[in-house]
Amino acid sequence: MWTKSSRDGKKGGRRERSFGGWCVAFPRRVLIVAGLLCIVFACAASGLSERLSVGGFAASGTPSARAEAWAARFGADRPELVLVLRLSRRTLDSPAVQAAGRRITERLAAERGVSRARSYWTEADGALRSADGRSALVLADLSGSETDTARTAQRLVPRYTERGSLFAVRATGPAWSLAQSTEQARTDLVRAELIAAPLTFAILALAFRSLAAALLPVVVGGLSAVGALAVLRVLTVVTDVSVFAVNLVGALGFGLAVDYALFIVARFREERARGLVPRAAAQASVATAGRTVAVSAGTVTAALAALLVFPFSFLRSMAYAGMAVVVLAALTAVVVLPAVLACWGPRVESLDPLARVRWATAPTIGRDSPLWRAVARAVTRRPLWWGAACILLLTVMVLPFGHGRLGLADERILPTGVEAHATADLVRREWGTPPEGTLAVVLPRADPDVDKAALDAYGRRLSALPGVRGAVTVTGRYVGGRRVGEARPQRAFPDPHPDPRARSHPRTPPPDRRGRGTVATVSMVPDPQSERAADLVHAVRGLPSPGPGHVAGWAAQVVDARDALTSRLPLAAALIAAGTMTVVFWFTRSVVIPLKVLAVAALSLTAALGGIVHVFQDGHLRWLVGDFTATGTLDMTIPLLLFSVAFGLSVDYELFLLSRVQEHYRATGDNTEAVVHGIARTGRLFTAAALAVAVAMGALASSGVLLLKELGFGLALAVVVDATAVRGVLVPAVMRLAGRANWWAPARTRSPRHRRRRGPQTLADPDISAPASAPVGPGQPPVAPPPTPAEAPQQ
Repeated sequence: MWTKSSRDGKKGGRRERSFGGWCVAFPRRVLIVAGLLCIVFACAASGLSERLSVGGFAASGTPSARAEAWAARFGADRPELVLVLRLSRRTLDSPAVQAAGRRITERLAAERGVSRARSYWTEADGALRSADGRSALVLADLSGSETDTARTAQRLVPRYTERGSLFAVRATGPAWSLAQSTEQARTDLVRAELIAAPLTFAILALAFRSLAAALLPVVVGGLSAVGALAVLRVLTVVTDVSVFAVNLVGALGFGLAVDYALFIVARFREERARGLVPRAAAQASVATAGRTVAVSAGTVTAALAALLVFPFSFLRSMAYAGMAVVVLAALTAVVVLPAVLACWGPRVESLDPLARVRWATAPTIGRDSPLWRAVARAVTRRPLWWGAACILLLTVMVLPFGHGRLGLADERILPTGVEAHATADLVRREWGTPPEGTLAVVLPRADPDVDKAALDAYGRRLSALPGVRGAVTVTGRYVGGRRVGEARPQRAFPDPHPDPRARSHPRTPPPDRRGRGTVATVSMVPDPQSERAADLVHAVRGLPSPGPGHVAGWAAQVVDARDALTSRLPLAAALIAAGTMTVVFWFTRSVVIPLKVLAVAALSLTAALGGIVHVFQDGHLRWLVGDFTATGTLDMTIPLLLFSVAFGLSVDYELFLLSRVQEHYRATGDNTEAVVHGIARTGRLFTAAALAVAVAMGALASSGVLLLKELGFGLALAVVVDATAVRGVLVPAVMRLAGRANWWAPARTRSPRHRRRRGPQTLADPDISAPASAPVGPGQPPVAPPPTPAEAPQQ
C-alpha cells in the first residue's frame, strides 16, 4: 500500500502508481471527493439524535433479565416513573385529597405509553405513604423499550409537575432519569466542544508555530467525526446506539485526529528540511508515518472490538462508534491530509502566532528536543533505578483499584440539583427503601389457592433472611419470620392485560396451565448495589420455593451484570492481548517488544483506573473535576470502555516511538543510541499530542453526567501518564535493559526483506542519512557503511 520515498526515476514511477503516490499526484481530485463525501455523510447523519437509544447499562440474557419479563406479566416489575405528591396543609385521607389523588392516577393510567398506574389511593397500600403522612407515591409502568419509556416520561412529566394543583408534584424513576441524562449529555457535548476546540487549537498553533498547520487536525477530526455519525445513523437501523456514543465520537475523533495529524505533519516537515519538494515530502510522510498510522488504527480498533463480547448494549454501541471514528480518522490522515500538504506546500509553515515576539529560533514539532534527549540519556545510564522508580509510582497509583467496586448507573449519575436525582433522594429519606430496593420473586407454577401453606412458609423464610425489612406474599405480610398482617390482593396469572414488553420478550416461557402463579416481594435494608444486597440476592435464589422462582429487581440485575462481566473478561483480555501482540509483532518483527508493550500498557492503564477509583468512588479531588455524588461504586461499563480506549491510545504512542527507534537501530545497530534518538525525536511530539488529547478528552470531565465525567477524567489521566512517565522513563529503561534482545525473532518469522538484509539500512531520517544534494563525486572515496548490528558495540 505504501512505498518508501526515493529519488531515482524507476522507483519514483512505482511510487506514483502506489496508493499514497496517487493521493499526492492528484491532490485536488482527492480533496473534491473528500468534500463531496463530507456532504454525503452530513446528509446521512441527519436525524441521528431522534434515533439514539438511552440506557443499555444492564446485562442482557441474564436470569434477572428473564425474571424482569416474568415480573412485567404480573405487574411486579420496577416502576419506570415515580411521582411524589406532597401536601402542604391537608391530610392524605381527606375526601378531597383522595378524590384528587384518584383522578391523577386514573388520568396517568389513561395516557399513551402508560401500561399501568397505581397509587396510595387506588391500592390502599401503606408502603406508598410517607412516614409523616404528608406525601404519597404514584407509580407508573411504561410500555416499550428504555428509549420509549424515556420519551414517554419526557412528554408526561412536565404536564404533571405543573404548579397550581392541590399537590406539589415531583418526578423520579428510571425513565425520567434516562430522559434527563440524555438532555444533560447533549448540553454537555456542546459545552465540551466549546471548551476543547479553542484550547486544543491554541496548543497546536504553539506547537507547530503555524496557524495553518494547526488547522490540519481540525480537518481530519471534522471529516472523521461526520463520517462516524453517518455510520452510527446507519447502525440505528439494525441495533441500538447509545446517545453517549456521540460524545465519544467527538472526543475520541478529535483526539486521534490530533495524534495522526501531528505525526504526519512532523514527518512532512522533516522531509521538507531534507530538501524535498512538497509533493515528494508528502509522499515520504505517507510511506513512513502513514504506515504507522494505519497500524495504530488497527490496534485501537482491535482493542475496541473486544467490548463486543460483553452483553451490554451501551458498551457495544460505544465500541461501534469508537471503531468507526478510528478507521475514518486513519483514512482521512493517510488520504486527505497528504493531499492538503501537497497543495499547501510552504504555506503549511505560515502564520506563526508568536513571530513578532519570538526573540530566537524556537524548537518546533519534528525536531530533536534537548530536554527529552537529556532525560533519555539519564534513564539509559541508570535504567534499573529509573525503571524501578517509575514502576513504584505507577504501583502507588494502582493501589486504589484494589478496593474498586462495580455497580450500575442510576439517577445519582446526574447532578444533585436535577429533579430525578433530588426527588430520588427525597424518596430515600421519607420512605427508607426506594422502589429499586425491592426484590420480586415470580412463582409461575404456584397456585395461590392450592399452595397457601407452602406460600405462608415461604413468606416466613423470606422475611427471616438477613437484610430483609419485610416480605409479602398472597397469604400475608411477614417481618422477622412472623406473619404480621394481611396482604393486598394480587392479580393471578395469566395477566388479562399483559405488558407489551413481556409479550415481546423472546425468552419468557409460556404460561403453566397447572397453576395461576403468584409473586412474593421482598423489601431490603441494604443499598441495592452493596455487597450485602448481593448476598441477599444469592440467599433468596437459594431458598426453597413453591415451584421454580425467578428473582427480579435492581439488586438482582447488579449481581447478574457483575457475573456477566467477570465471565466475559478473560475472553476480552485474550482478544486484546492477541490482537495487540500480532499487530506489534508484524510491525516490529520482534518477539520481546510485543510482550513489553502489553505489560507496560496494562500497568499504566491500571494506574489510570486506580485514579478514577480514588476520585469518583472515594470522592476525592472534587475541586478538580466538579461536584458529583460519590455512590461508593463505579458503573461497571466505564472501566471497560476506559481501558479499551486508553489501551489503544497507549499502543498508538508506543508504535510511533518504536518506529523511530527501529529506524535508527536498523541504520546504526546501536540499541541504546536508537532509544535515545527515538525519545529525543518524539518527546516534543508526544508532549503536544498528550496535551491536546488530554484537553479534548478532559473536556468531558466538565459534564454533569457522572459517566462522562469519569470517562473524560480517566482518559485524560491515562494519556498524560502514558506520554510522560511511561514513554519518557519506563519504556526507555526497559528497552535499555533488554538490549539487543528487543529485536530478536526466529528466522522463519522474519519477512523476506529482513532476512535479505546483511547490514544496517540508511533510512529517511535527517539525523542518520546523508543529504540528497551531497552525492559521492568522482575521485572521492566512498563513505563506509555503518557497522552491522552484530559488529556494533552494545551501549
